[in-house]
Order: sequence, then C-alpha cells, then structure tokens
Amino acid sequence: MSASSIYNHRSLQPTGRSATAQAAPPPIPPRLSEAFDAIKQEFDAIATEVDLYKGQKDDVEHKLNAQISELNSIRRTVYELESQQAKIRAKYEEEVASLHAQIASLRHATHPSGPLGIHSLPSNSGGGSGVNPGANASSSLDSISNGGGGGVPPYGDHPSNGRSRDLPMDARAKELQDPRGREGGIRGGEPPQRLPPREFAELEQQQAQRERELDRITDQRDPKRLKKRDPSGEQSFSSTPRLPSSHALYPPSGPGGQLGTPYPPPPSDPAGRGGGSGAPSSSFPMPALPPGPSTSSSSSNAQKPPPSSDALAPPPPSSAGEEFTFTNVPPEYRREGSDWFAAFNPKIKKSLDINLVHSFSHTSVVCCVQFSQDGRYLATGCNQTAQIFDTKSGQKVCELAHESEAHSGDLYIRSVRFSPDGKLLATGAEDRQIRIWDIARKRIRQIFDGHQQEIYSLDFSLDGRLIVSGSGDRTTRIWDMLENTCKVFTITDVVDPSTDAGVTSVAISPRADLVAAGSLDNVIRIWDVASGTLVERLRGHGNSVYSVAFTPDGKGLVTGSLDKTLKLWDVSHLGLRAKEEGKPNVGGSPCVMDFIGHKDYVLSVSMSSDSRWVVSGSKDRCVHVWDSQTAVLQLMLQGHKNSVISLDLNSANDLLATGSGDSYARIWSLTRV
Repeated sequence: MSASSIYNHRSLQPTGRSATAQAAPPPIPPRLSEAFDAIKQEFDAIATEVDLYKGQKDDVEHKLNAQISELNSIRRTVYELESQQAKIRAKYEEEVASLHAQIASLRHATHPSGPLGIHSLPSNSGGGSGVNPGANASSSLDSISNGGGGGVPPYGDHPSNGRSRDLPMDARAKELQDPRGREGGIRGGEPPQRLPPREFAELEQQQAQRERELDRITDQRDPKRLKKRDPSGEQSFSSTPRLPSSHALYPPSGPGGQLGTPYPPPPSDPAGRGGGSGAPSSSFPMPALPPGPSTSSSSSNAQKPPPSSDALAPPPPSSAGEEFTFTNVPPEYRREGSDWFAAFNPKIKKSLDINLVHSFSHTSVVCCVQFSQDGRYLATGCNQTAQIFDTKSGQKVCELAHESEAHSGDLYIRSVRFSPDGKLLATGAEDRQIRIWDIARKRIRQIFDGHQQEIYSLDFSLDGRLIVSGSGDRTTRIWDMLENTCKVFTITDVVDPSTDAGVTSVAISPRADLVAAGSLDNVIRIWDVASGTLVERLRGHGNSVYSVAFTPDGKGLVTGSLDKTLKLWDVSHLGLRAKEEGKPNVGGSPCVMDFIGHKDYVLSVSMSSDSRWVVSGSKDRCVHVWDSQTAVLQLMLQGHKNSVISLDLNSANDLLATGSGDSYARIWSLTRV
C-alpha cells in the first residue's frame, strides 16, 4: 500500500440528528414579536427622557457655574473697593492733617496770645509749646478724664472733638502738647478773640468739607462706626483700632462696641517709622513724646557673643516671603468661615490648618487672653471683669468682678495669668493693683500694691512662686508669693528725660533667672532675677515695644513692636556671662531674625511649646503664623473686625486664642497637616 493512501479516506457524513439541528428555526409567534416591539418602544422613550434630563442638568450646571463666577467676581471687586477706600481714607487723613497744620500756623500768626478753636501743632522737640519737656504727661490726660480741670474744657466742648480721631498719631500728640488752644474761651475766662482772616476761614471750610466726605466714606463702608452719644451727653466715637493714652479713661460702650485699644500710648514718630496706616488710632489726644535713644540695627552692636552650640543661628535666605493675600492664592490655600478667612503661603508646602472653635462676646474691648497650662480653660480680661471659659464646651465657668473704691469709672483688666497649677488667676488692672484670685472660691486671695501707674503686663514663673509685673511707672516688679516680698527694677537709663519709658510687656524666663521688659522708648531691658542687675539692653526696633516672650528653652526672646515687625534675639549667653564676669553684657545679644509682613502695629506675640511657630497679632486685624527657623510667613488669619490686642498659643491642645477691640475673644484650632 502506498504511503499516500493512508491519508485518503472518505469524508464523514453528518448524522441525522445534526442535520436536524441545522434546519431553519421555527417562526416566532406573533404575540412574542409584539411584546418585543413594546419593550423597544418603552426603552426608546426612557432613553429620550434621559437625554432630556441630561440636557436640563447641563443647563443648570452651566447657570450655577456662571453664578459662582459672578459671585467670585463680586467678592474680588469688594476687596478691591475696600483696598481703594483705605487708600482714599489715608489720603484724606494726610490732607486733613496738612490743613490742621496750616490752620494752626495761621492761627498762631493771627492770635499769638492764644487762639480759640484748633491749636498750633508744635514740633516734636516741644519748641514753642509752652510745656516743660520733662513734665509727666499724666497730669494733662487726667484733666481730660476728669472733665477738664485747670481750665481745660472736656472733650465734647472742643471744636475739633470729633475730628481729633482722624489725625495721625503724632499730630494728635502734638495737639495736646500746646495747652494754649484748650485754655481760654468760656472755661478759661478769656473774652472771645476776633474773627480769623479770610484765608483762615477758607481753610476751615475746606477742612470741614473733607471731613464730611471722609465721614460719608466711612459710614458707607461700616455702619457700626457711626457716632454714638453716651449718657453723659458728651460724644464718643467708635472707629477702627485706637491706642488711647495710658491715663485716659475709655469711652462708654455696649456689647460689641468698638472701643479704643487698651494700651499705653506710643511715642510720637515724626520719621514715620512705625506709624499706623489707614484707621485712626486714638479717641483722645496724646502727649508728644520725643523719640527714644537712637537705635541701630542689631548687626551694629559693639559686642558679639562668641559662637557656641547653644546660640541661635540666623536663618538661611528665603525667597518665599513675598506678600500673599486671600485673593491672590489658589483655592486650596484658603480657608473661609462666615466672618473670617485664612490664607496659606502658596510658595511652600502647607503644613498647618486652622478653624474657628468658639467665639465669646464681651461687653467691652478684650484686653487680654491666656490659656491654663493644660489648655482646659481660657481666661479673658475686659472692663471690670475677668472671665474663664471651658475650651471644650465653650461655657463660661467663672466671672470675677473687679471693684475699686480708689478708681472711678471704667476699670480695664490689662493682663490675666493662670498659675501653673491652674488654681489661681492673677489680674492686673488700671487701678494699679495685682489681684490673686482663688478660682474655685471666686475670691481674692491676695493683693499686691506698689505700682504708681496702670499695670499692663503680668507673668508667672513656672514654679508658681514668682509673679512679674510691668507698669507705666517705668518699673518692673517681681513679687514672691511665699515670702510676700517685692523686688523693683526701675528704668533709669533713659537718655532724654522727656521720653516716656513706661513698661508695656514683661516675661520671665523658663528657669526664672531672667526678666525681660519691653517699653515705650523702643528698648527691651533684661535683668538678672537673683542680683537685680541690668544685664542687657536690646536696641533695634524703630518704635515702642509692646510684647515680649521667651522661647520655651529660654535661649531666645521674641519681641513685637509698633514698627510693624517682630524680632528674635539670641539671649542664650546672658545669665552665664553676667555671673562669670560680674558685670552686665549690655549690647552683646544679636538679633538673629526679623519677621516682616504686618501692615500696622504688632501688639502681641506668642510661641509654640516646640519653638516651631511664632504667632503675632496686629492692629491690622490679622494674626500671622511664622516659621521660627526661617521667618517665613506660613499663615495669615483675619478673624476679627478690630485690632488683635492679645493672643496665646497652647500647643498641647493645638489651640490659639485671640482677643480683640471688636469685643470678642475667639478660640481657634491650629493643627498640623
């Protein structure tokens, strides 16, 4: 058999069953076909409805996006208008101040013996003012508070009473320094002077017109700033943050009223180094205080400490400090609430988040806030009361009413401090007394007397034994709770005797070996607690220093000033060198970092317990959170409608407290992300 025959075979034939399977299918019954047609028609109808609904949805989304875009555009326009209004207001204030100066010069030329109405504005040196440069400013301001002793008419009787608030800080200060304008007239017993010349009358008319337009702009922007009349019949004016005199009483107010910021007055600043921008700063004229000793930059200090591992190192240069605002950052770098907003630096990785936790309304300006060490409670100080709130529930747990027989009228609590164990609360007030309260019993346990002027700042040592106080009387005092003794550190090294060197803020180091005090003469002084020796003077700020705080390790000191900046100083060597050499190391502590970004006075500073963050509050209504290692601004929060007078940071519970001139204290959560 051939090989090919193996593969030759007969093809297989399908069986009968397969052949049957390949036969044509039977026809579909008519009823089934009709059912399929009905299902198809229903499906087509549903598909048509889906297309219709989809079109309607797209139309609604389009309209919604358009409305959102329109709202964002309106918001940007409002922010731009607000910015333009602030510029216009500042321009009008400058022009009004210029007109005041021209009117004063003309008045002086026309009535050299002492005119009625608006006074002359003497120079900062006091020339031609008729006031002894060394005189204490408190006497003239006390006369204002008491309704005008010594021929000084009350605030409501002065022709420019409603406009003094619109003058720049130094112009208002100069206004009070010349007593001739407020003497005479009806109260002074002098006959009315002759009418001013035509040129003077024209200037007065221009001034009145500009003031009316300025009031119109202000009233349109914020109806809450309308003038109000107090029960006594005199006028008081609500405005944006003001810095009234340390001796002047605050105007009466109701809940939510915007009052003056309860802080001592800054010295006049003719060079404009730290002048406020925009909003007026005081409801009362202030004494003109010549600038303090000439300040030099921290790098020009004559003596530098030797480099050591403990010394603070200057930060590396950074390009992330450019200004950013809520309007110019991407949406993911914004947080916004019903009446607050925050912006994060878009040039660096977002490492913090913030949110509003509680908001507490007060009957007056909130002068001070502080957390207990465990973060469970927050203490606040306002007019005549100190209050304690539970930070979790937001409930008020205690209210401590302050009464003083020797002090009439308003009594603002300028500083509150918990003892480290949380059982006591120390309060410093305008009546020059330090009260130690037993919180559980709501009673005064102890009173410390000795200061001659208002108390602006308090601080407890970590062991709870010492209390440090700072006052407008140029003294810093250390009170021993156990021995009931007091050490007094007096500022006596002021070059110009007419310069006010009142103490605005004090802090005691973690080891309780150093006490730092910021003052109105732009200088921070540091004393050794044990010996009472002045071991350092820190010069570098261009205006009054309103807040000081030691770093948690005690090696650094953070300061905030009316020159709109913060500074970090290296003080790690102070205690050791003072003990080794037996003499002060004045001028040897360098400024290792500057924090620049606020638009107005820096009123309060605080630092996190891990030394990572520096927080500051300002008259520009903003809270800034800075990286302490680079001085780069991380976060900008605007959560108040007035100055942020006081703040405190409790890192244990990631909480931040702020107190403001808008009569609110707020608790914020400040967490890492």
